[in-house]
Amino acid sequence: MKNKIIIRAVVTGFCVLLISCNTKKDENVVIDLKQVKKEIQAKENEYAATYNAGQLKEIGYYADDAITFYQNRPPIIGKEARYEFLESDLANNTNTISFETKEVFVSHDGNMVLEVGYYKVIDSTKTPINTGNYMSYFEKRDGKYVCVRDMSASDGLTE
Repeated sequence: MKNKIIIRAVVTGFCVLLISCNTKKDENVVIDLKQVKKEIQAKENEYAATYNAGQLKEIGYYADDAITFYQNRPPIIGKEARYEFLESDLANNTNTISFETKEVFVSHDGNMVLEVGYYKVIDSTKTPINTGNYMSYFEKRDGKYVCVRDMSASDGLTE
């Protein structure tokens, strides 16, 4: 009998210790999906404006360790490879691109966002020459969303 009381006391003490050491608070994080979608669309608009102006500047869209997957091309990994790709793409390009965020799927804590969107490339006569869908994965770093993975697929219009 004495051993059972001691075992129960030890188990109870262990359980109390586990519960009291749990520092993670269950907080109800309220995610405003409209606001997140607005933030992501603003990033897409800023990226398109910079690209369409033919300027390469830090726009805060991509994380330094981001990876991009384009259809029928090898992955673009990291900041330097991205700038090299953009420089070569802009050298012979007079087309403009636009992006439309269709849906955002936000993690329960708001730190990760999967974006599903649509892009359109038009030529100087405003004729669509390429359209497609894309998916981008954003993480919140230093309080701002940055793209860490993205991929796009053409819907069939070609240059």
